[in-house]
Amino acid sequence: MKTRITELFGIEHPIIQGGMHYVGFAELAAAVSNAGGLGIITALTQPSAEALAEEIAKCREMTDKPFGVNLTFLPVVNSPDYPGMVKAIIEGGVKAVETAGNNPVQVLPALHEAGIKVIHKCTSVRHALKAQSIGCDAVSVDGFECGGHPGEDDIPNMILLPRAADELDIPFVSSGGQADGRSLVASLAMGAEGMNMGTRFIATKEAPVHQNVKDAIVAASELDTRLVMRPLRNTERVLNNPAVERVLEIEKEKGADLQFTDIIEQVAGVYPKIMKEGDMDIGAWSCGMVAGLINDIPTCQELIDRIMAEAEAIVRERLEGFLAA
Repeated sequence: MKTRITELFGIEHPIIQGGMHYVGFAELAAAVSNAGGLGIITALTQPSAEALAEEIAKCREMTDKPFGVNLTFLPVVNSPDYPGMVKAIIEGGVKAVETAGNNPVQVLPALHEAGIKVIHKCTSVRHALKAQSIGCDAVSVDGFECGGHPGEDDIPNMILLPRAADELDIPFVSSGGQADGRSLVASLAMGAEGMNMGTRFIATKEAPVHQNVKDAIVAASELDTRLVMRPLRNTERVLNNPAVERVLEIEKEKGADLQFTDIIEQVAGVYPKIMKEGDMDIGAWSCGMVAGLINDIPTCQELIDRIMAEAEAIVRERLEGFLAA
């Protein structure tokens, strides 16, 4: 399948693995890229720019296909070594960067000068238009269904994607609720040029996370996620567990007086214990409503091959059949 996204990133299939904390390591990125998609290493999971350079080199040894790096810009006082990470990305020969969080304008000149294509994650049309105006090559449009941070507008993809198609000139992919061939065809029908999958790629054999995490996603339904940190306007969609229930209790108790420090135990620094050790109840971790569509743990190759076969069958058999009738 050829779209503006496959041509932009030099990939076979219009499927991107989104950057995910303590998930986006070389093993998963290489597996997705080898299967014809665009695998993504998560920069801020690495403890330093030097470690990121090593992870990029490791991925380079595992695939000769294009892969990218996620660079999320956080509003923090003690900022990560972004200049060092950009340097590692450029020197590592990476050709795609997924930016997220704050405006990435400060890194665009250096990345573009190195021939790197930039796709920015957005949760609204206005943010997508801003990304386009500052020179991003593409955007990932994240609907309210997505795991992680869906923004504060609560617009689902059935509305958000066509609105993006009405306004944008640069190509975009759908994100949030994407799991299979139906997702891809629907996204294309609404104007996207491909799709970004996060939660679906956690439940794959190559995802370097504890089996408990994968099993929890398979066991979950579309009813099992919760929104936390809404009062702080930093909304995150997470899989429900006792720690999440405690966060919601604290938020209700504190009301307008809620401070981040009130819930820090449940939401900060918990990813290593969850993703590496499989302690599923220790804290809140990002998971999309799409868990309700995830029923197995395939290899990345099996998953992407299945998605593309399903998509082709839907277009050639189901949709063409409607026209013939």
